[in-house]
Amino acid sequence: MASAFIMIKTVAGKSEELLAAVRETAGITEAHIVAGQYDIIAEATGEEVYDVMQSVSTRVRDLDGVADTRTYISLE
Repeated sequence: MASAFIMIKTVAGKSEELLAAVRETAGITEAHIVAGQYDIIAEATGEEVYDVMQSVSTRVRDLDGVADTRTYISLE
């Protein structure tokens, strides 16, 4: 099982709306609004690293209102 943290920057005023959409995305186990450079931090899981990088990250990045994402694969 692979897991990753996805940092999500949203367009102005979209964080709360996007939080619900991110939480409903297949492969996302948790998501929270945060203060700082990014607006939402989500935890994703998949069978393989490829699943997380290609499927989950791509689905999140394609949501309307997402300005930028960064994905960090967990090494634990």
